[in-house]
Amino acid sequence: MLFVIVHVLCNWTIGWYPILTIELNVMQELSAPVVDGNGAVTGHIISTTIGGKNGEPKQAKCLETGETVAIKKVLQDRRYKNRELQLMRVLDHPNVISLKHCFFSTTSKDELFLNLVMEYVPETMYRVLKHYSSANQRMPLIYIKLYTYQIFRGLAYLHNVAGVCHRDLKPQNVLVQGEANISYICSRFYRAPELIFGATEYTNSIDIWSAGCVLAELLLGQPLFPGENAVDQLVEIIKVLGTPTREEIRCMNPNYSDFRFPQIKAHPWHKVFHKRMPPEAIDLTSRLLQYSPSLRCTALEACAHPFFDELREPNGRLPNGRPLPPLFNFKQELSGASPELINKLIPEHVRRQYGLTLMHPTGT
Repeated sequence: MLFVIVHVLCNWTIGWYPILTIELNVMQELSAPVVDGNGAVTGHIISTTIGGKNGEPKQAKCLETGETVAIKKVLQDRRYKNRELQLMRVLDHPNVISLKHCFFSTTSKDELFLNLVMEYVPETMYRVLKHYSSANQRMPLIYIKLYTYQIFRGLAYLHNVAGVCHRDLKPQNVLVQGEANISYICSRFYRAPELIFGATEYTNSIDIWSAGCVLAELLLGQPLFPGENAVDQLVEIIKVLGTPTREEIRCMNPNYSDFRFPQIKAHPWHKVFHKRMPPEAIDLTSRLLQYSPSLRCTALEACAHPFFDELREPNGRLPNGRPLPPLFNFKQELSGASPELINKLIPEHVRRQYGLTLMHPTGT
């Protein structure tokens, strides 16, 4: 069905403190009090079946219902107030992973863990990319549009409604339907340059940069900025975007003063991709991957970009003839958007179907 869910657990910006995650230990059966997403105690017993690694969720099954779920075990640091559970309970969007239950557990060392029971989505975008790479094939453009459009929808909800920043968007954290998941950590490839410059005060635009890196990777079939360390990562970015100006560095981190970079010209975007790449794809990538955070488009603006116009056509279909997943059932994420933007986001045939009227700009 090509449905995308942004995996947001343990990657939010909560004040300045990143929530700590650790590898989930092997457990046979969990009979501690289980609480559903709204806080009601249930009698469910959850039996774990497949172990997770490197902080990845563990596959499990609810014995009462037979439902397969995923469990994320999060260390609770008593020195800090943890708002993760509070946020998880209020998140409600088709492109954001949902919380089903939760419970606390302790270890012999008196460590406290929050266990988050989530819907189980078996596949990741990384595995999908690896499949195409192993077959020496490029991902069909319609799939790239579907995947990235839904990523931006999820980000628009997180940024505009929940008021949180993902901070670790990468193919491994984008869940899609398919086979079992594997662990692979390489967040550096998707790290916004302001973070490399040591910025401690940053905005949701770091997620937009990461989404731009994901889009470029889907288009290229390989990471655009494959740095081996932080310095090498910046070198890879400079090879494409050119040396940042003093003003661009100031926009990324006003406190950064060590300006010693070789002067390299930007590599034209049309030469980064193959000759047959649609200009809309190149244009969107260039709008996402900007040094200055304020110049990057927002998630909703990205959704409205002409690159996704094919998804807004009436009677749109997948290559196998099946209909597209729901793409225009927007909720609160449209709050505050301009009429022009809303009209771009909701196609005319959808407005007719639901009896919606064309919105006019204020004052016209």
